[in-house]
Amino acid sequence: MQRHVTLRLFRRGPPAEVTLAVLVLIALALLFTDANWKTLNPARQIVSVGLYPFQRVVLLPRDAVYMVHDWYNAAALVKSETEELQRQRIELSQVSSLAAQLAAENAQLRRLMGVFDRVVAQPAIVVEVLYEPANAFNRRLVLNKGSKDGIAPGMPVIDEGGVVGQIIRVTPMSSEAAVLTDEVVSIPVQLLRNGLRLIAFGSSTPGKVEVRYFAADADIQKGDLMVTSGVGGVFPPGLPVGRIEDVQRNSASGFARAEATPSSHPERYRHFLVLQVPVDGNESPVTPVTRYRSQEPSDAAQQPN
Repeated sequence: MQRHVTLRLFRRGPPAEVTLAVLVLIALALLFTDANWKTLNPARQIVSVGLYPFQRVVLLPRDAVYMVHDWYNAAALVKSETEELQRQRIELSQVSSLAAQLAAENAQLRRLMGVFDRVVAQPAIVVEVLYEPANAFNRRLVLNKGSKDGIAPGMPVIDEGGVVGQIIRVTPMSSEAAVLTDEVVSIPVQLLRNGLRLIAFGSSTPGKVEVRYFAADADIQKGDLMVTSGVGGVFPPGLPVGRIEDVQRNSASGFARAEATPSSHPERYRHFLVLQVPVDGNESPVTPVTRYRSQEPSDAAQQPN
């Protein structure tokens, strides 16, 4: 039987077991020496410096993973902080807007109470606008208080500027007011400059008040301030109504017509005063209007110059 023979090209050294044992002894001796003395510190430093580049190369994948992870976390953190700041900015903007609105309403209510204390002798009710009905032919305001709170048809509505309108319809929990510029409203007024008594009507021109049926030679001029005269007992005297803006005289008919800008601003505010003046039990929404309109031609003809 043929035997396989390994050719020996080089001289053989000591056995592997002997080499391993020697290396283990050397390692143990180095560990013991390093643990008890500082003799090997220079050698440790040299080896550390030599191995550092290899350590960095080996750690590159880990560092790359950490870098990507940190970047992703930073991006997510920045996004969340941006969203939080945006939410806080919106909330602060809403709070600021609400505070400004409350401050404006508070100032307006103070002015209303000041007007009430100075001019009006009757008790009053503070009301808030619920909504304004959309209607191209008249101007109305729906208020949040009604007959349950003592409001009745015919009662005047005012703000710090003057007369806003008149209550025309009432329910137990709400009421409806016709604005001064509505054509169903008419108010007995007088000129503050000379005391000339007139009647102011709602106009077909948006945002204006008309004065009709007075003599063409009546002493009325542009810029005259109209206030309530108190005639009829519905509107207390002295409340501002508007300022004359234009006067049109017709010598052929003998009458004149004037147009005025209201002193009140119902489109700007939410709170008004309803004056609890004595009104009759008639539920007709235009009781004072009907009374004054039935006397317009005769009264206008008798106006003093």
